[in-house]
Amino acid sequence: MSGHSKWSTIKHKKAVIDARRGRSWGKLARAVTMAAKIGGGSPDDNPRLRLAIDKAKAENMPKDTIEKAVKKGTGELAGESFEEILYEGYAPGGVAVMCKCSTDNRNRTAGEIRKLFERHGGNLGATNCVAFQFSQKGVILVAGESATEDRLMELALEAGADDVSSSQLVHEITCNPESFDAVRKSLTDAGIPIQSADLSMVAANLITLDLATARKVMRLIDGLEEHDDVDAVYSNSDVPDEVIAALAKE
Repeated sequence: MSGHSKWSTIKHKKAVIDARRGRSWGKLARAVTMAAKIGGGSPDDNPRLRLAIDKAKAENMPKDTIEKAVKKGTGELAGESFEEILYEGYAPGGVAVMCKCSTDNRNRTAGEIRKLFERHGGNLGATNCVAFQFSQKGVILVAGESATEDRLMELALEAGADDVSSSQLVHEITCNPESFDAVRKSLTDAGIPIQSADLSMVAANLITLDLATARKVMRLIDGLEEHDDVDAVYSNSDVPDEVIAALAKE
């Protein structure tokens, strides 16, 4: 299981992810706009847009704000011209990192992302330096206390999931993007609360981290995720439960 997934669970419980609602809504609105720009303005025909709208609604974004974001993407309303860029690099310990951004100024964003990597002991790499290690998957997280692994296995695999990986903190369900909606609906229909559900880039092989290295890697990831232009960060880190527990106390 991705150490990033477990760390995200801890941060969720500590309420430090998107604590500033204004920043959260800004990123969510931009995700809706980008999804509509790339795949059209109909959620029924655009799974990425449907997911972006669901995430915006989950954060109580007003309906009219969502509708305006869609119209900016389809060109019905004027707005900033954003482009999607994927930055790749390495964190301490040789951990591969992919950082998905939406920006209206490629040069500014590239310079700032590079500085974040360097400030936290990593380095920004060339295009495709780590992307070959990742593939797109649906990733659904369920808090460890919300369901048993056996129950999730039964529901998720029957709905088309590839795997269920569990720790004391969280259950992580992975599936092909095509099965994502079906797996998520299966859990929702069964009354199992979902902590997060997203289309993510998942690494084929993970690097297990000790406390010292995990501390450095998670600081880099946290720093990247806090940047206004960053939509998502993916890594091939694997952090044992005891290391996550130690980080959570710091």
